[in-house]
Amino acid sequence: MTIFIDNRSGAPIYEQIYDQLKAQIISGALEEDALLPSIRSLAKDLRISVITTKRAYDELERDGFIYTVAGKGCFVAPKNTELLREENLKKVESMLAEVSRLAASCGLTRQDILDMLQIEEGENDI
Repeated sequence: MTIFIDNRSGAPIYEQIYDQLKAQIISGALEEDALLPSIRSLAKDLRISVITTKRAYDELERDGFIYTVAGKGCFVAPKNTELLREENLKKVESMLAEVSRLAASCGLTRQDILDMLQIEEGENDI
């Protein structure tokens, strides 16, 4: 498990930890039921406050990505396919919003975008 903190980023540190752990869980880099570093251990390794690390873990648990066993630690939760689908839908919607903004700035029509998508799908089938 690798976490990088970017002090120049505008994102809060707990959010950076949350995003990176979530991405590793979704990608499968962190396997189901894998033991995560303790809150204190991760805070020490990253040289940040225990409170910051706890907040990231609390958010991950609230959103269903990890679970806690008293006295044992935090573990990667079993993958909830509906949760993963919802996460991917959010990403698609965000990307489509960006495509829409870029298309408008270039004067592209809906048909132009659909043609580009068809070409992209064709290239991925090869």
